[in-house]
Amino acid sequence: MDIRHTFGSNLKHYRMKAGLSQAALAAQMGVDRAHVSAMERGQQNVTIVTLWHVAVALDIKPAAMLEERASE
Repeated sequence: MDIRHTFGSNLKHYRMKAGLSQAALAAQMGVDRAHVSAMERGQQNVTIVTLWHVAVALDIKPAAMLEERASE
């Protein structure tokens, strides 16, 4: 699987698990909601800094965003 889709799938999974909307997560990260949406769809090449901001906002380890889950 493309790493961007793995990241996007994990982003959506952990965001929903945290009970956050795309807009709420975007506000925590200081980005636009459309950027979160594009990341979830695997349409963004995220930087390591963005990876870190996502992990901090979702209170997870950054590596969790790159792991393929069994449901994929």
